[in-house]
Amino acid sequence: MRRSQILFLIISSFLLASCAVKTVNGFEQKEPVVKSYTVPYFSDTKTDYIYKAHISIYGKDFGGIFIAKKMNDTLYRTAFTTEFGNKLFDFEITDNSFKVNYILEELDRKIIVNTLKRDFMLLLKRNYEVEQEYVNTESTVYKCAAGKRSNYLFFDKATGRLSKLVNATKQKEKILISYTAESDILASKIVIDHKSINLKIELNYLQ
Repeated sequence: MRRSQILFLIISSFLLASCAVKTVNGFEQKEPVVKSYTVPYFSDTKTDYIYKAHISIYGKDFGGIFIAKKMNDTLYRTAFTTEFGNKLFDFEITDNSFKVNYILEELDRKIIVNTLKRDFMLLLKRNYEVEQEYVNTESTVYKCAAGKRSNYLFFDKATGRLSKLVNATKQKEKILISYTAESDILASKIVIDHKSINLKIELNYLQ
Protein backbone atom coordinates (compact mmCIF):
# COMPACT_ATOMS: atom_id res chain seq x y z
CA MET A 1 0.00 0.00 0.00
CA ARG A 2 1.41 3.38 -0.97
CA ARG A 3 2.46 5.86 1.70
CA SER A 4 -0.27 8.36 0.72
CA GLN A 5 -2.99 5.70 1.14
CA ILE A 6 -1.68 4.68 4.55
CA LEU A 7 -1.58 8.31 5.65
CA PHE A 8 -5.16 8.82 4.42
CA LEU A 9 -6.39 5.78 6.38
CA ILE A 10 -4.65 6.97 9.55
CA ILE A 11 -6.15 10.45 9.26
CA SER A 12 -9.62 9.03 8.49
CA SER A 13 -9.47 6.74 11.51
CA PHE A 14 -8.43 9.64 13.72
CA LEU A 15 -11.26 11.83 12.47
CA LEU A 16 -13.83 9.08 13.00
CA ALA A 17 -12.59 8.45 16.51
CA SER A 18 -12.55 12.15 17.40
CA CYS A 19 -16.10 12.60 16.07
CA ALA A 20 -17.57 9.55 17.79
CA VAL A 21 -19.76 10.19 20.79
CA LYS A 22 -18.21 8.85 24.00
CA THR A 23 -21.50 7.40 25.28
CA VAL A 24 -20.72 3.80 24.34
CA ASN A 25 -16.94 3.85 24.55
CA GLY A 26 -15.75 0.50 25.84
CA PHE A 27 -18.99 -1.27 24.85
CA GLU A 28 -19.17 -4.17 22.42
CA GLN A 29 -21.45 -3.60 19.42
CA LYS A 30 -23.71 -6.48 18.38
CA GLU A 31 -26.75 -7.16 16.23
CA PRO A 32 -29.92 -5.88 17.97
CA VAL A 33 -31.94 -8.59 19.68
CA VAL A 34 -35.08 -6.46 19.36
CA LYS A 35 -36.20 -4.12 16.57
CA SER A 36 -38.33 -1.83 18.73
CA TYR A 37 -38.81 -0.85 22.35
CA THR A 38 -41.68 0.74 24.28
CA VAL A 39 -40.87 2.68 27.45
CA PRO A 40 -43.08 1.40 30.32
CA TYR A 41 -42.89 4.54 32.46
CA PHE A 42 -45.89 6.95 32.34
CA SER A 43 -47.88 4.27 30.51
CA ASP A 44 -51.09 3.96 32.57
CA THR A 45 -54.02 6.17 31.54
CA LYS A 46 -55.64 5.59 34.94
CA THR A 47 -52.70 7.02 36.90
CA ASP A 48 -51.85 10.63 37.66
CA TYR A 49 -48.05 10.64 37.89
CA ILE A 50 -47.30 13.20 40.59
CA TYR A 51 -43.75 14.23 41.47
CA LYS A 52 -42.19 16.73 43.82
CA ALA A 53 -40.11 18.80 41.43
CA HIS A 54 -37.21 21.19 41.34
CA ILE A 55 -36.23 23.00 38.16
CA SER A 56 -33.03 25.00 37.81
CA ILE A 57 -33.08 26.86 34.52
CA TYR A 58 -30.77 29.64 33.31
CA GLY A 59 -30.03 30.83 36.85
CA LYS A 60 -33.63 30.62 38.08
CA ASP A 61 -34.89 28.00 40.57
CA PHE A 62 -38.46 26.75 40.86
CA GLY A 63 -39.85 24.18 43.26
CA GLY A 64 -43.27 22.60 43.25
CA ILE A 65 -45.34 19.73 41.92
CA PHE A 66 -45.05 18.14 38.47
CA ILE A 67 -48.00 16.13 37.14
CA ALA A 68 -48.02 13.96 34.02
CA LYS A 69 -51.22 12.34 32.77
CA LYS A 70 -51.57 9.98 29.83
CA MET A 71 -54.83 11.08 28.21
CA ASN A 72 -54.95 8.41 25.48
CA ASP A 73 -52.58 6.28 23.39
CA THR A 74 -50.78 9.31 21.94
CA LEU A 75 -51.49 12.36 24.13
CA TYR A 76 -49.99 13.46 27.44
CA ARG A 77 -50.90 16.45 29.58
CA THR A 78 -48.24 17.88 31.90
CA ALA A 79 -48.41 20.67 34.45
CA PHE A 80 -46.03 22.22 36.95
CA THR A 81 -47.39 24.18 39.90
CA THR A 82 -45.91 25.70 43.03
CA GLU A 83 -46.72 24.04 46.35
CA PHE A 84 -49.26 26.84 46.84
CA GLY A 85 -51.08 25.86 43.64
CA ASN A 86 -49.85 28.60 41.32
CA LYS A 87 -49.37 27.25 37.80
CA LEU A 88 -45.99 27.66 36.12
CA PHE A 89 -46.72 25.78 32.92
CA ASP A 90 -49.26 23.47 31.29
CA PHE A 91 -48.36 21.50 28.14
CA GLU A 92 -50.00 18.96 25.82
CA ILE A 93 -47.52 16.55 24.26
CA THR A 94 -47.47 13.79 21.65
CA ASP A 95 -44.51 12.18 19.87
CA ASN A 96 -44.85 14.77 17.11
CA SER A 97 -46.51 17.81 18.66
CA PHE A 98 -46.21 20.22 21.56
CA LYS A 99 -48.88 22.69 22.66
CA VAL A 100 -48.45 25.37 25.33
CA ASN A 101 -51.72 25.85 27.19
CA TYR A 102 -50.07 28.15 29.71
CA ILE A 103 -46.61 29.26 30.77
CA LEU A 104 -45.57 31.77 33.42
CA GLU A 105 -44.49 35.07 31.86
CA GLU A 106 -41.08 34.77 33.52
CA LEU A 107 -40.51 31.49 31.63
CA ASP A 108 -42.13 32.56 28.37
CA ARG A 109 -38.96 32.96 26.35
CA LYS A 110 -38.31 31.09 23.13
CA ILE A 111 -35.09 29.44 24.31
CA ILE A 112 -36.73 28.23 27.55
CA VAL A 113 -39.92 27.00 25.87
CA ASN A 114 -37.94 25.14 23.20
CA THR A 115 -35.71 23.55 25.84
CA LEU A 116 -38.67 22.42 27.95
CA LYS A 117 -40.35 21.15 24.78
CA ARG A 118 -37.38 18.94 23.91
CA ASP A 119 -37.01 17.72 27.50
CA PHE A 120 -40.61 16.70 28.09
CA MET A 121 -41.13 15.25 24.62
CA LEU A 122 -38.05 13.13 25.29
CA LEU A 123 -39.22 12.18 28.79
CA LEU A 124 -42.65 11.07 27.57
CA LYS A 125 -41.63 9.46 24.28
CA ARG A 126 -42.70 5.82 24.39
CA ASN A 127 -41.81 4.07 21.14
CA TYR A 128 -38.33 3.60 19.72
CA GLU A 129 -36.93 1.83 16.66
CA VAL A 130 -33.67 0.14 17.61
CA GLU A 131 -30.79 0.64 15.16
CA GLN A 132 -27.83 -0.73 17.08
CA GLU A 133 -27.14 -2.56 20.32
CA TYR A 134 -24.14 -2.31 22.64
CA VAL A 135 -23.26 -4.33 25.73
CA ASN A 136 -20.80 -4.39 28.60
CA THR A 137 -20.79 -6.28 31.90
CA GLU A 138 -23.36 -3.96 33.52
CA SER A 139 -25.60 -2.58 30.79
CA THR A 140 -27.31 -3.19 27.47
CA VAL A 141 -27.71 -0.10 25.29
CA TYR A 142 -30.11 0.49 22.40
CA LYS A 143 -29.18 3.20 19.92
CA CYS A 144 -32.25 4.81 18.32
CA ALA A 145 -32.50 7.55 15.69
CA ALA A 146 -33.79 10.97 16.79
CA GLY A 147 -33.63 13.23 13.75
CA LYS A 148 -30.10 14.64 13.54
CA ARG A 149 -29.39 13.19 16.99
CA SER A 150 -29.50 9.73 18.53
CA ASN A 151 -31.03 8.40 21.74
CA TYR A 152 -29.07 5.82 23.72
CA LEU A 153 -31.26 3.78 26.08
CA PHE A 154 -29.36 2.08 28.91
CA PHE A 155 -30.77 -1.00 30.63
CA ASP A 156 -29.45 -2.43 33.88
CA LYS A 157 -28.56 -6.07 33.24
CA ALA A 158 -29.41 -7.05 36.82
CA THR A 159 -33.00 -5.78 36.63
CA GLY A 160 -33.67 -5.36 32.91
CA ARG A 161 -35.05 -1.88 33.63
CA LEU A 162 -34.40 1.33 31.73
CA SER A 163 -31.94 3.27 33.89
CA LYS A 164 -30.66 6.06 31.66
CA LEU A 165 -31.34 7.83 28.37
CA VAL A 166 -28.68 9.88 26.60
CA ASN A 167 -29.63 12.25 23.78
CA ALA A 168 -26.56 13.04 21.69
CA THR A 169 -25.25 14.42 18.43
CA LYS A 170 -22.48 12.58 16.60
CA GLN A 171 -19.93 14.51 18.65
CA LYS A 172 -21.47 15.38 22.02
CA GLU A 173 -23.93 14.24 24.65
CA LYS A 174 -26.66 16.88 25.02
CA ILE A 175 -29.27 15.60 27.49
CA LEU A 176 -29.06 12.88 30.11
CA ILE A 177 -32.17 11.44 31.77
CA SER A 178 -31.50 9.09 34.69
CA TYR A 179 -34.20 6.88 36.19
CA THR A 180 -34.40 5.24 39.59
CA ALA A 181 -37.03 2.57 39.02
CA GLU A 182 -39.36 1.53 41.83
CA SER A 183 -40.86 -1.18 39.63
CA ASP A 184 -40.90 -2.24 35.99
CA ILE A 185 -43.46 0.48 35.21
CA LEU A 186 -42.68 3.28 37.69
CA ALA A 187 -39.63 5.53 38.04
CA SER A 188 -39.53 6.89 41.59
CA LYS A 189 -36.82 9.43 40.77
CA ILE A 190 -36.00 11.11 37.47
CA VAL A 191 -33.22 13.61 36.78
CA ILE A 192 -32.98 15.51 33.49
CA ASP A 193 -29.55 17.09 33.13
CA HIS A 194 -28.19 19.16 30.25
CA LYS A 195 -24.53 18.95 29.31
CA SER A 196 -24.16 22.24 27.46
CA ILE A 197 -26.64 24.62 29.13
CA ASN A 198 -27.58 25.49 32.70
CA LEU A 199 -30.73 23.41 33.13
CA LYS A 200 -31.56 20.58 35.50
CA ILE A 201 -34.91 19.03 36.43
CA GLU A 202 -35.30 16.71 39.42
CA LEU A 203 -38.51 14.72 39.96
CA ASN A 204 -39.28 12.60 43.04
CA TYR A 205 -42.44 10.51 42.99
CA LEU A 206 -45.05 11.29 45.65
CA GLN A 207 -46.78 8.20 47.04
